[in-house]
Amino acid sequence: MSAERTESRTGTVPGAKGRAAVGTRLARAAGGGLLRAVLVVAAVFWLVPTVGLLLSSFRGPRDLADSGWWTVLTEPAQLTVENYSRLLENASITDSLLNTVWIAVPSTVLTVVIGALAGYAFAWLDFPGRDWWFLGVVGLLVVPVQVALLPIARLYGEVGLFGSVAGVVLFHVGFGLPFAVFLLRNFFAEIPRELLEAARLDGAGELRLFARVVLPLGGPAIASLGIFQFLWVWNDMLVALIFTDASNQPVTVALQTQVRQFGNNVDVLAPGAFLSLVVPLAVFFAFQRQFVSGVMAGAVK
Repeated sequence: MSAERTESRTGTVPGAKGRAAVGTRLARAAGGGLLRAVLVVAAVFWLVPTVGLLLSSFRGPRDLADSGWWTVLTEPAQLTVENYSRLLENASITDSLLNTVWIAVPSTVLTVVIGALAGYAFAWLDFPGRDWWFLGVVGLLVVPVQVALLPIARLYGEVGLFGSVAGVVLFHVGFGLPFAVFLLRNFFAEIPRELLEAARLDGAGELRLFARVVLPLGGPAIASLGIFQFLWVWNDMLVALIFTDASNQPVTVALQTQVRQFGNNVDVLAPGAFLSLVVPLAVFFAFQRQFVSGVMAGAVK
């Protein structure tokens, strides 16, 4: 009886300890070797299409038509660099790669710079209607891109920007700024006020304070934003398909045009698609440390 009263007072239930031990063992198993095995399998399946595209880009047209890319594993003699030589001779693909750079880099830089300035203003400057303006920026996050395609196309036609690289850059900057301002404002708001006040007491103005204190502390968030914006613009096809002409189209539109015009030129499409894939991967791996730091800092805050 005394043991039963003790269990009733402590709230324990007979057998609960055993069930908890089983649950703990399952959690440890899932967080150990089992979870790692699942992640490895998922990574392998994710890499298979990339590896297939890489091997296909080095195979000749006849080999591509006769068998799958996996036959290279048993017949490495199929590999050749003629596809890339042919690609460099294709003016539409090479020009489109340069056009993609001219679109992606300014779109990313302008979005990051303007978003950082606006984020600092919303976080630490007092001006009339600041909260209402910020709510308006947040509200723009839910506006889909498709809603603005026709009105912006008509506006570009009136001002002479339709079909130009500048028009595509402005469109990407306009739709990238709401997220940029929202992200950076929330990150900058976590900076200790005492640190900013100390810099002001030392005679630092707002621009110097922004450049010397806020930007270095916000480096991880800025790097994360830059990666997101660059990947979005580089991989975009809808906006470029509507607002660019044949001389200014990026690589995504050029590859789609090649598929539509020529059904059997996979020997050119494969290396072109792989090059368009390699660039964003290289950017991500180059800044992955800053990207992870920004994500983890946002999670902690």
